Amino acid sequence: MCGIAGILNMKDASPVERSSLERMIAMLHHRGPDGTGYYLRPDIGLAHSRLSIIDIDGGAQPITNEDGSLWVVFNGEIFNYLELRTDLEKLGHRFSTNSDTEVIVHLFEEKGARCLDDLNGQFAIALWDGRRRKLLLARDRMGIRPLFYTIHDGRFYFGSEIKAIFAAESSIPREIDPVVLKEVFTFWMPGDRETIFKGIRQLAPGHYAWVDTDGISESEYWDIPFTLLDKNIFRSEVDYAEEYRELLIDSIRLQLRADVPVGAYLSGGLDSSSITSLVRSHTSNRLKTFSVTFSDSTYDESSEQQEVVSFLDTDHASVNCISDEIASVFPDVVWHAETPLLRTAPAPLLLLSRLVRENGYKVVLTGEGADEILGGYDIFKEAKIRAFIHRDTSSSLRPLLLKRLYPYLALSPTESAAYATKFFDTGASPLDPFYSHRPRWKTTCWTHNFLRNEIADGSFSNPIDKIESRYGHKLSGLDFFSAAQYLEAKTLLGNYLLSSQGDRMAMANSVEGRFPFLDHRLVEYACQIPPGLRMKTLNEKNILKKAMAGRLPSGIICRKKQPYMAPDIASFSGKIGREHIECYLSKDAIINAGIFKPQAVRHLVEKCLRNQRQGFRENMAFVGILSTQILIEKFVNSFTYQ
Repeated sequence: MCGIAGILNMKDASPVERSSLERMIAMLHHRGPDGTGYYLRPDIGLAHSRLSIIDIDGGAQPITNEDGSLWVVFNGEIFNYLELRTDLEKLGHRFSTNSDTEVIVHLFEEKGARCLDDLNGQFAIALWDGRRRKLLLARDRMGIRPLFYTIHDGRFYFGSEIKAIFAAESSIPREIDPVVLKEVFTFWMPGDRETIFKGIRQLAPGHYAWVDTDGISESEYWDIPFTLLDKNIFRSEVDYAEEYRELLIDSIRLQLRADVPVGAYLSGGLDSSSITSLVRSHTSNRLKTFSVTFSDSTYDESSEQQEVVSFLDTDHASVNCISDEIASVFPDVVWHAETPLLRTAPAPLLLLSRLVRENGYKVVLTGEGADEILGGYDIFKEAKIRAFIHRDTSSSLRPLLLKRLYPYLALSPTESAAYATKFFDTGASPLDPFYSHRPRWKTTCWTHNFLRNEIADGSFSNPIDKIESRYGHKLSGLDFFSAAQYLEAKTLLGNYLLSSQGDRMAMANSVEGRFPFLDHRLVEYACQIPPGLRMKTLNEKNILKKAMAGRLPSGIICRKKQPYMAPDIASFSGKIGREHIECYLSKDAIINAGIFKPQAVRHLVEKCLRNQRQGFRENMAFVGILSTQILIEKFVNSFTYQ
């Protein structure tokens, strides 16, 4: 794991300066505190900050091929590098290091950009082809590792984080994009490749791009392969479960490769417990596990965590998270996330990665991805229930099923079946490819009430029109359940869970997260499982539960899904939280930012301070406004160059 950055001259004739690269990579020191490296020519500069995990003594970057014509900087891991290296050596390639990075340049010599098809890993790659004078950028299939870029004054800038790009030159604009802000306040994330900052884009997951003096050309090399299933192919649940388990074991085997100790996050849920169980079954060392606990019992899962710890005999450490701590680190969370947030959930994960690092670990396995790929969320249950109701709208019994949804939410919309029916009604048919997500978007759009009229009133593009244009052709012909999974994986997973809660919070403390469920082989296999077996009736992650039967306590396997959450408004009721409110949400701060309606914000803040128990919409609005104001202060008003 590392940070990468670079500059390519496109139209500017002046040489790339080392000082610009040094400023860029200094901004990424938290991603790679173990060393820095540079490749510099008049028209190209590459920089790297290293977190040493594989080939600690010899894997410094940039790395080149035998004749020095190719140079690569790389953030992430290639888990199947040993197998690829063996094949390349048979073809006559000679290696000067034992790193996974060097495999990339030799594989590129053989296959060009199609080498990406052979890589099993999580990565952001920048490879300079000196003979062709072209820069190749590539990002892993699921979007685990970030990669951002911009074109400014005849130069192409890229980096693992946006702050590295801003550090390159003071003339690069740092301006909030109100179009994207409206999208974040609809979907929790940008609707496409744009970011919250005007002119800064991200390379999409499963894509690569060629960059030269003519510009940038982006191509897709992989996508989540949900397709119409052949109903004539029949396999039993047991067959699916056994094969899936074997693939998961092999994914874990590959992802345990490291020259440093590997730990695991343990939430107490099925996903992380499954990873922990299979690691314990296939290693001889006692596994180190880490978890977050909460003083508020609404969010706490410590009893389930301890049940798994006792069952698997792991060496366990936990951090107890109180509201004041969430408020205390929240500005740092926004700094690392580089985007507005609608929940405080990333904050405890920042504290968790700090605990990991304090215990001397650089690498942890986590359970992210299983819910999206195997059908674990209530949004999928919700879609099934709504579709069931749609088939007989005269039934008075079918709407009662809605009461089984979201029991963990304060002021849940499902407490009353009548209210729930109205709440989830969008007028859409199950044939609508966006059927599953329209209720969520309708709820989140309530936050638009706080945006200034010129942003909220439609003078900017409609966010939902944009996301329909981006993904509509991808969802065409899919059943509504697979469409829901695809949409969740491409939006919330890639642009929020793997970034704001994943990569950014771990790397803030120089910790690499690895995601066995997101091995592309498991994703491809899960897409072949019939939707009715992924979620059998309303039994989420049915195949994973069968795969893990007997390997975990029955209470953990049968436990209803408890999404990871953290207290939102309640986190800012103490001294530190109120100081943030006074600083970032004052009338003057709101007016100066020019994004929100001052009076509407003031009424919301007063309401939240009077009564911390607010609904989902109020919590989202409060956190969204606060995080946006922090973002503006840190990146627009007071960004400093090192």
